[in-house]
Amino acid sequence: MKIEPLGDKIVVKRLEAEEVTAGGIGLPETAKEMPREGKIIAVGPGKVLDSGERSKVQLKKGDRVLFASYAGTEVELDGEEYLIMSEDDVLAVVQTK
Repeated sequence: MKIEPLGDKIVVKRLEAEEVTAGGIGLPETAKEMPREGKIIAVGPGKVLDSGERSKVQLKKGDRVLFASYAGTEVELDGEEYLIMSEDDVLAVVQTK
């Protein structure tokens, strides 16, 4: 199945939670925080402006992004969990070297 976001919405696959702290301590399932980092799976065409034109979305498929803790709406598709959120919910793009 394919999901195609509308307007300035994006679909994000949340990255896995860390299982070990930086100091090497293993974390039980109940102590793990929900990751606030993910990979963009799909991007909408952009928001329609008052003039009728579409604003260009700054993000692209494959970007690794940071987002607010309670950003987006969780959805399940083909057994996988995704977040659908507005482009405004994204705080930053993570640049890898």
